[in-house]
Amino acid sequence: MNRCPPLHGVHVPLVTPFAADGDVAEEALEGLAHGVLDTGAAGIVALGTTGEAATLDADEKRAVVDVCARVCAARGAALTIGAGGNDTRAGARALADLARWPTAAAALVPVPYFTRPGQAGVRAHFARLASASPLPLIVYHIPYRTGQALDAAGLRELARIPGVVGVKLATGGIDQEAVDLLGDLPPDFTVLAGDDLFLSPLLALGAAGGILASAHLATGRFVELADAWRDGDPARARDLGHALARLSAAAFGEPNPTVIKGVLHAQGRIPTPDVRLPLLPARRPSIDATLKCLADLGA
Repeated sequence: MNRCPPLHGVHVPLVTPFAADGDVAEEALEGLAHGVLDTGAAGIVALGTTGEAATLDADEKRAVVDVCARVCAARGAALTIGAGGNDTRAGARALADLARWPTAAAALVPVPYFTRPGQAGVRAHFARLASASPLPLIVYHIPYRTGQALDAAGLRELARIPGVVGVKLATGGIDQEAVDLLGDLPPDFTVLAGDDLFLSPLLALGAAGGILASAHLATGRFVELADAWRDGDPARARDLGHALARLSAAAFGEPNPTVIKGVLHAQGRIPTPDVRLPLLPARRPSIDATLKCLADLGA
Protein backbone atom coordinates (compact mmCIF):
# COMPACT_ATOMS: atom_id res chain seq x y z
CA MET A 1 0.00 0.00 0.00
CA ASN A 2 1.17 3.53 -0.79
CA ARG A 3 1.88 5.66 2.24
CA CYS A 4 -0.58 8.56 2.38
CA PRO A 5 0.97 12.02 2.79
CA PRO A 6 -0.53 14.16 5.54
CA LEU A 7 -4.00 15.29 4.49
CA HIS A 8 -4.78 18.91 5.24
CA GLY A 9 -6.08 22.04 3.61
CA VAL A 10 -8.64 22.47 0.86
CA HIS A 11 -9.31 19.62 -1.58
CA VAL A 12 -11.68 20.24 -4.48
CA PRO A 13 -13.89 17.37 -5.72
CA LEU A 14 -13.90 18.28 -9.38
CA VAL A 15 -17.01 18.37 -11.51
CA THR A 16 -16.89 16.36 -14.72
CA PRO A 17 -17.46 18.89 -17.51
CA PHE A 18 -19.32 17.71 -20.60
CA ALA A 19 -18.99 18.91 -24.16
CA ALA A 20 -22.01 19.78 -26.30
CA ASP A 21 -22.04 16.23 -27.68
CA GLY A 22 -22.22 14.77 -24.17
CA ASP A 23 -18.64 13.49 -24.03
CA VAL A 24 -16.31 14.32 -21.15
CA ALA A 25 -14.59 17.63 -21.87
CA GLU A 26 -11.09 16.57 -20.89
CA GLU A 27 -9.40 19.86 -21.77
CA ALA A 28 -11.83 21.78 -19.55
CA LEU A 29 -11.30 19.26 -16.75
CA GLU A 30 -7.55 19.77 -16.96
CA GLY A 31 -8.05 23.53 -16.85
CA LEU A 32 -10.22 23.26 -13.75
CA ALA A 33 -7.64 21.08 -12.03
CA HIS A 34 -4.83 23.52 -12.72
CA GLY A 35 -7.04 26.46 -11.79
CA VAL A 36 -7.90 25.28 -8.28
CA LEU A 37 -4.29 24.27 -7.63
CA ASP A 38 -3.08 27.67 -8.90
CA THR A 39 -5.22 29.34 -6.22
CA GLY A 40 -4.01 27.25 -3.32
CA ALA A 41 -5.87 23.94 -3.16
CA ALA A 42 -3.82 21.18 -1.56
CA GLY A 43 -5.33 18.55 -3.81
CA ILE A 44 -8.23 17.42 -5.95
CA VAL A 45 -10.70 14.56 -5.82
CA ALA A 46 -11.62 12.65 -8.95
CA LEU A 47 -14.84 10.63 -9.25
CA GLY A 48 -16.56 12.08 -6.21
CA THR A 49 -20.30 12.67 -5.98
CA THR A 50 -19.67 16.16 -7.39
CA GLY A 51 -18.04 14.53 -10.42
CA GLU A 52 -21.25 12.58 -11.19
CA ALA A 53 -19.24 9.37 -10.99
CA ALA A 54 -22.38 7.24 -10.85
CA THR A 55 -23.27 8.33 -14.40
CA LEU A 56 -19.85 7.76 -15.97
CA ASP A 57 -18.96 4.56 -17.78
CA ALA A 58 -15.69 2.71 -17.17
CA ASP A 59 -13.82 4.40 -20.02
CA GLU A 60 -14.98 7.85 -18.90
CA LYS A 61 -13.89 7.16 -15.33
CA ARG A 62 -10.42 6.13 -16.48
CA ALA A 63 -10.16 9.25 -18.65
CA VAL A 64 -11.14 11.52 -15.75
CA VAL A 65 -8.62 9.96 -13.39
CA ASP A 66 -5.90 9.99 -16.05
CA VAL A 67 -6.33 13.75 -16.47
CA CYS A 68 -6.37 14.41 -12.73
CA ALA A 69 -3.41 12.12 -12.06
CA ARG A 70 -1.35 13.82 -14.76
CA VAL A 71 -2.06 17.28 -13.33
CA CYS A 72 -1.41 16.27 -9.72
CA ALA A 73 1.85 14.52 -10.62
CA ALA A 74 3.05 17.61 -12.48
CA ARG A 75 2.04 19.94 -9.66
CA GLY A 76 3.04 17.83 -6.65
CA ALA A 77 -0.57 17.89 -5.40
CA ALA A 78 -2.57 15.20 -3.64
CA LEU A 79 -4.98 13.18 -5.76
CA THR A 80 -7.84 11.35 -4.07
CA ILE A 81 -9.97 8.97 -6.13
CA GLY A 82 -13.59 8.14 -5.31
CA ALA A 83 -14.31 4.41 -5.27
CA GLY A 84 -16.42 1.76 -3.58
CA GLY A 85 -20.09 1.21 -2.89
CA ASN A 86 -22.33 -1.05 -0.85
CA ASP A 87 -21.07 -4.33 -2.35
CA THR A 88 -17.89 -5.24 -0.47
CA ARG A 89 -16.54 -7.67 -3.06
CA ALA A 90 -17.12 -5.26 -5.95
CA GLY A 91 -15.62 -2.44 -3.90
CA ALA A 92 -12.47 -4.47 -3.24
CA ARG A 93 -12.08 -5.14 -6.96
CA ALA A 94 -12.59 -1.47 -7.80
CA LEU A 95 -9.99 -0.42 -5.25
CA ALA A 96 -7.48 -2.99 -6.52
CA ASP A 97 -7.84 -1.42 -9.98
CA LEU A 98 -6.57 1.91 -8.59
CA ALA A 99 -3.05 0.47 -8.70
CA ARG A 100 -2.91 1.83 -12.27
CA TRP A 101 -2.45 5.31 -10.70
CA PRO A 102 0.49 4.77 -8.32
CA THR A 103 0.96 8.48 -7.59
CA ALA A 104 -2.53 8.87 -6.07
CA ALA A 105 -2.61 9.71 -2.37
CA ALA A 106 -5.83 8.05 -1.18
CA ALA A 107 -9.21 6.60 -2.10
CA LEU A 108 -12.43 8.18 -0.87
CA VAL A 109 -14.84 5.37 0.01
CA PRO A 110 -18.44 5.83 1.19
CA VAL A 111 -19.94 4.06 4.15
CA PRO A 112 -22.13 1.30 2.63
CA TYR A 113 -25.41 2.86 1.61
CA PHE A 114 -29.01 1.64 1.59
CA THR A 115 -28.29 -1.72 3.23
CA ARG A 116 -27.57 -0.10 6.65
CA PRO A 117 -25.35 -2.96 7.91
CA GLY A 118 -24.78 -1.48 11.40
CA GLN A 119 -21.50 -0.27 12.84
CA ALA A 120 -20.02 -3.77 13.11
CA GLY A 121 -20.84 -4.44 9.46
CA VAL A 122 -19.33 -1.12 8.43
CA ARG A 123 -16.13 -1.99 10.27
CA ALA A 124 -15.94 -5.43 8.60
CA HIS A 125 -16.57 -3.79 5.22
CA PHE A 126 -13.71 -1.31 5.61
CA ALA A 127 -11.36 -3.94 7.02
CA ARG A 128 -11.90 -6.01 3.89
CA LEU A 129 -11.50 -3.03 1.57
CA ALA A 130 -8.35 -1.79 3.29
CA SER A 131 -6.76 -5.21 2.93
CA ALA A 132 -7.37 -5.13 -0.85
CA SER A 133 -6.57 -1.49 -1.58
CA PRO A 134 -3.25 -0.22 -2.94
CA LEU A 135 -4.19 3.22 -1.56
CA PRO A 136 -5.00 4.40 1.97
CA LEU A 137 -8.71 4.92 2.55
CA ILE A 138 -10.65 8.00 3.58
CA VAL A 139 -14.07 7.03 4.94
CA TYR A 140 -16.85 9.12 3.40
CA HIS A 141 -19.39 9.43 6.22
CA ILE A 142 -22.56 11.04 4.89
CA PRO A 143 -25.51 9.49 6.74
CA TYR A 144 -28.21 11.55 5.05
CA ARG A 145 -27.23 9.80 1.80
CA THR A 146 -26.25 6.37 3.13
CA GLY A 147 -28.86 5.88 5.86
CA GLN A 148 -26.11 4.56 8.16
CA ALA A 149 -25.20 6.53 11.27
CA LEU A 150 -21.81 6.12 12.95
CA ASP A 151 -20.97 7.45 16.38
CA ALA A 152 -17.56 8.73 17.48
CA ALA A 153 -16.66 5.36 18.95
CA GLY A 154 -17.51 3.67 15.65
CA LEU A 155 -15.32 6.11 13.72
CA ARG A 156 -12.46 5.47 16.13
CA GLU A 157 -12.88 1.76 15.46
CA LEU A 158 -12.48 2.45 11.75
CA ALA A 159 -9.39 4.53 12.49
CA ARG A 160 -7.75 1.48 14.06
CA ILE A 161 -7.93 -0.46 10.79
CA PRO A 162 -4.52 -0.42 9.08
CA GLY A 163 -4.85 1.62 5.91
CA VAL A 164 -7.76 3.81 7.05
CA VAL A 165 -6.28 7.28 7.41
CA GLY A 166 -9.17 9.71 7.72
CA VAL A 167 -12.82 10.59 7.37
CA LYS A 168 -14.73 13.05 5.23
CA LEU A 169 -17.30 14.13 7.79
CA ALA A 170 -20.59 15.20 6.20
CA THR A 171 -23.28 14.66 8.82
CA GLY A 172 -25.38 17.71 8.01
CA GLY A 173 -24.29 19.76 11.03
CA ILE A 174 -22.09 19.88 14.10
CA ASP A 175 -23.39 17.21 16.44
CA GLN A 176 -22.16 15.65 19.67
CA GLU A 177 -20.41 12.85 17.78
CA ALA A 178 -18.34 15.33 15.77
CA VAL A 179 -17.37 17.22 18.93
CA ASP A 180 -16.51 13.94 20.65
CA LEU A 181 -14.41 12.66 17.74
CA LEU A 182 -12.47 15.90 17.27
CA GLY A 183 -11.93 16.18 21.01
CA ASP A 184 -10.10 12.84 21.10
CA LEU A 185 -8.70 12.04 17.67
CA PRO A 186 -6.84 8.77 17.15
CA PRO A 187 -3.18 9.20 16.15
CA ASP A 188 -2.56 9.72 12.44
CA PHE A 189 -6.27 10.00 11.67
CA THR A 190 -7.49 13.07 9.79
CA VAL A 191 -10.92 14.68 9.84
CA LEU A 192 -11.85 16.61 6.69
CA ALA A 193 -15.03 18.67 6.56
CA GLY A 194 -17.44 17.37 3.95
CA ASP A 195 -20.36 19.77 4.40
CA ASP A 196 -19.20 23.06 2.89
CA LEU A 197 -21.59 25.08 5.02
CA PHE A 198 -19.97 23.84 8.24
CA LEU A 199 -16.32 24.11 7.23
CA SER A 200 -15.45 27.01 9.53
CA PRO A 201 -16.84 25.53 12.78
CA LEU A 202 -15.25 22.15 12.01
CA LEU A 203 -11.89 23.85 11.44
CA ALA A 204 -12.35 25.68 14.74
CA LEU A 205 -12.90 22.32 16.45
CA GLY A 206 -9.76 20.83 14.93
CA ALA A 207 -10.54 19.48 11.45
CA ALA A 208 -7.48 19.50 9.20
CA GLY A 209 -9.25 20.84 6.13
CA GLY A 210 -12.10 19.93 3.85
CA ILE A 211 -13.27 18.30 0.63
CA LEU A 212 -15.42 21.13 -0.66
CA ALA A 213 -17.42 21.34 -3.89
CA SER A 214 -18.09 25.08 -3.56
CA ALA A 215 -14.33 25.67 -3.43
CA HIS A 216 -14.44 25.42 -7.24
CA LEU A 217 -15.77 28.97 -7.12
CA ALA A 218 -13.57 30.75 -4.60
CA THR A 219 -10.69 28.40 -3.96
CA GLY A 220 -8.35 31.07 -2.63
CA ARG A 221 -10.91 32.31 -0.10
CA PHE A 222 -11.46 28.81 1.26
CA VAL A 223 -7.69 28.44 1.58
CA GLU A 224 -7.57 31.78 3.42
CA LEU A 225 -10.18 30.47 5.86
CA ALA A 226 -8.24 27.30 6.59
CA ASP A 227 -5.06 29.35 7.02
CA ALA A 228 -6.78 31.80 9.39
CA TRP A 229 -7.86 29.04 11.79
CA ARG A 230 -4.46 27.37 11.52
CA ASP A 231 -2.64 30.65 12.21
CA GLY A 232 -4.80 31.61 15.18
CA ASP A 233 -6.71 34.52 13.64
CA PRO A 234 -10.29 33.84 14.78
CA ALA A 235 -11.63 37.31 13.91
CA ARG A 236 -10.58 36.93 10.27
CA ALA A 237 -11.75 33.32 10.23
CA ARG A 238 -15.22 34.16 11.55
CA ASP A 239 -15.86 36.95 9.05
CA LEU A 240 -14.65 34.89 6.12
CA GLY A 241 -16.39 31.78 7.39
CA HIS A 242 -19.76 33.52 7.44
CA ALA A 243 -19.28 34.89 3.92
CA LEU A 244 -18.22 31.50 2.56
CA ALA A 245 -21.15 29.80 4.29
CA ARG A 246 -23.48 32.11 2.37
CA LEU A 247 -21.71 31.15 -0.86
CA SER A 248 -21.96 27.44 -0.04
CA ALA A 249 -25.65 27.71 0.81
CA ALA A 250 -26.29 29.33 -2.58
CA ALA A 251 -24.16 26.79 -4.43
CA PHE A 252 -26.17 23.97 -2.86
CA GLY A 253 -29.52 25.63 -3.49
CA GLU A 254 -30.23 22.90 -6.04
CA PRO A 255 -28.81 19.37 -6.22
CA ASN A 256 -25.03 19.31 -6.41
CA PRO A 257 -23.27 19.93 -8.80
CA THR A 258 -25.93 21.65 -10.90
CA VAL A 259 -25.46 25.19 -9.58
CA ILE A 260 -21.67 24.91 -9.53
CA LYS A 261 -21.68 23.78 -13.15
CA GLY A 262 -24.01 26.63 -14.06
CA VAL A 263 -21.66 29.16 -12.48
CA LEU A 264 -18.54 27.62 -14.03
CA HIS A 265 -20.23 27.79 -17.43
CA ALA A 266 -21.28 31.41 -16.85
CA GLN A 267 -17.63 32.17 -16.06
CA GLY A 268 -16.49 30.49 -19.28
CA ARG A 269 -14.57 27.77 -17.44
CA ILE A 270 -16.49 24.78 -18.82
CA PRO A 271 -18.12 24.42 -22.26
CA THR A 272 -21.64 23.58 -21.08
CA PRO A 273 -23.56 23.55 -17.78
CA ASP A 274 -24.82 20.06 -18.62
CA VAL A 275 -25.41 17.32 -16.06
CA ARG A 276 -26.61 13.78 -16.63
CA LEU A 277 -30.01 12.46 -15.71
CA PRO A 278 -31.52 12.09 -13.20
CA LEU A 279 -30.05 15.55 -12.48
CA LEU A 280 -31.40 18.56 -14.35
CA PRO A 281 -29.51 21.80 -14.99
CA ALA A 282 -29.83 24.50 -12.35
CA ARG A 283 -32.30 27.34 -12.84
CA ARG A 284 -30.97 30.78 -13.69
CA PRO A 285 -32.03 32.41 -10.37
CA SER A 286 -29.92 29.90 -8.43
CA ILE A 287 -26.91 30.60 -10.63
CA ASP A 288 -27.38 34.36 -10.31
CA ALA A 289 -27.67 34.14 -6.51
CA THR A 290 -24.37 32.28 -6.36
CA LEU A 291 -22.69 34.75 -8.71
CA LYS A 292 -23.85 37.56 -6.41
CA CYS A 293 -22.26 35.84 -3.41
CA LEU A 294 -19.04 35.59 -5.38
CA ALA A 295 -19.21 39.27 -6.26
CA ASP A 296 -19.78 40.12 -2.59
CA LEU A 297 -16.64 38.14 -1.75
CA GLY A 298 -14.67 39.92 -4.43
CA ALA A 299 -13.99 36.51 -5.99
